[in-house]
Formats: sequence, C-alpha cells, structure tokens
Amino acid sequence: MTDGKKAPPTSTDLSTQSPDALEAMLTQAMSTRASNAPAVPTEGQRCGLIAIVGKPNVGKSTLLNALVGQKISITSRKAQTTRHRITGMRTVGPTQFVFVDTPGFQTRHSNALNRSLNRTVVGAVNDVDLIVFVVEAGQFNQADAKVLSLLPANTPAILLANKFDLIHRRAEIAPWLKEMQERHNFAEFVPMSANNARDVERLFGICDKYLPEQPWMYGADELTDRSDRFMAAEIIREKLFRLTGDELPYTSTVIIDKYEEEGNLRRVAATIVVERDGHKGMIIGEKGEKLKRIGTEARHELETLTGGKVFLEIWVKVRSGWADDDARVKTFGYE
Repeated sequence: MTDGKKAPPTSTDLSTQSPDALEAMLTQAMSTRASNAPAVPTEGQRCGLIAIVGKPNVGKSTLLNALVGQKISITSRKAQTTRHRITGMRTVGPTQFVFVDTPGFQTRHSNALNRSLNRTVVGAVNDVDLIVFVVEAGQFNQADAKVLSLLPANTPAILLANKFDLIHRRAEIAPWLKEMQERHNFAEFVPMSANNARDVERLFGICDKYLPEQPWMYGADELTDRSDRFMAAEIIREKLFRLTGDELPYTSTVIIDKYEEEGNLRRVAATIVVERDGHKGMIIGEKGEKLKRIGTEARHELETLTGGKVFLEIWVKVRSGWADDDARVKTFGYE
C-alpha cells in the first residue's frame, strides 16, 4: 500500500435517498465520462494500486483485460479460473493505474488450494489504494456477502454493477442500490458492462481521483508484471478448461517444465497435473485428439503473445490429492 494515502472523497449516503433521487443518480452515473475527472496536476505523476474483487465468475478477469487493453488474465465458464494475483498496468496521461485481479473467494470447499487462493484475496484488499467490488447488477447472494465482509473500512471501495446493460428499467435497480449502500459505505456506484469500451474508459476517470500523487511503479508501456513463462501456463490451463467443459474438476493445473528462448523461437514443455486416472483420459481424448487440440490452440495464442514461433510439448500426469496437500500446492506455484 502506498504511503501517505489521502482520505477518500466523501460518498453520498444512498440509504437516505428517495427512489426518484436514486434513479436520477443512476442516470448521472451512466452519463459520466472520463473527461469529467478532476484535473491531474501537471507537475507530478499519479499512481496507485486498485484491487478488483468479487465472487467467482462475476467478470473480474474480463474487466481487467478490458482495462489493460490486452489479455493478461485467462477466462472460462469454470469457477475459480483465476488462481493468482494478476497485476495489469495501464498508463493514461500522467496517471498509471495498477490493477490487481484476484481469485474469486471460495466458500464451498476448504482444501489447501482454496485456502491459498483465499489468502491471496485477503492480502490484496489490505494492500491497495482503491477497491473495485464487482457484482452483477441487481444481484447479491451469500458468496457476494463473504467477499464484501473482507473489505477494510479505511480503503475507499467502488461498487461496480457489471452487466448493467441487461437491466431494462433503471428504476428497478434503485431499491437494490439503496440496500447495497446500507451494507457498505461505498465511495461511488458505477453501472457498466465490462464489454462496453465507453464504460471501461469512463472507469479510468472515476478511479483516477482516488490514486495518490507519486511516481509510476512501472514503465509507461508495461502491461503486466507476469513473465512469459507464467503466461504460458495460464494459457494452456485456459484451453484445458474451455475444451473439457464442466466435466473436468477445477483442481487440474499446469506446470511449465521448460521455457527456452532461441532468437524468435520459444521451446516450451508443460505438464498438466490431474488428481485421477479418469481425468487423464478425459484430457488426452480418443487417439490423443483432445490433448492435441489443447496444444494447438495454446500454441497459436502463445505465438500471438510473443510475436514468434513456439514449439510446445504437453504431458499429462496424475498426482492424487495434490489440491489438499499444502506443500505440493506451494510447490506448484500457489501463494
């Protein structure tokens, strides 16, 4: 967390507002543009950490990729796709936004892997200048409540109502918005869709004023602090989840055994780790066709990412019970 954090701007107490006033505020929030953000002093740079938090599969990684302008966090329909603290940077004018994508907070199972992921979330929300709490517009359940309970009172938090484009009448969201403000003193409410470029641009202007004046942490053209080796493992894992569907348990993981650069060529050797022999057969598929497709799609995306040729080899190994073994979870790269 940056030193000398300034006090957050005062938020409006929505719990005291009438439904008509809430609807008017919704309209105003939707029309705000990044250009309306307070002017940034020309004599200095502005920079800060922004945690993106929420329950599994609420759109955090999609939002991060849209904010950065490049895919740095993998996505799939499978819960708990994001397993690491992924940092993405975007420099706009004199301001550098350092976004931290976090795993969805897991409440169902308490194995070693999930405990590790939850520690990542808790650590992130206590080490930032601003929190973006992502929920589906008009929705709030026990999983959302668990994440909300983790937010520290002294860090400004923005309520980001994702998929707001699916709400047909804004008046219908006003009671929900009032209830959310009663749950937590949010600094601002941002209705948006992570797939809408104008909404994403608007979010920069909203976040800007909460970041302290201080030198940038990264170069102006840097997009992530993660290595190509890390991204290779994540891309393979994304293709694994997308091509095997819901049948494969989320505890499957990917280990990079070798990542070598030879000019414009990358030689990558990876191992997919599963917990049961049946899972291994599911990944390999009939005559190896499923594994071949996973490798082909991952290689194509790696070549796009690196701008060069990639030679990729993938094996599948069984490590029974690894997700509930603290030592092995740590060995596999989880914090």
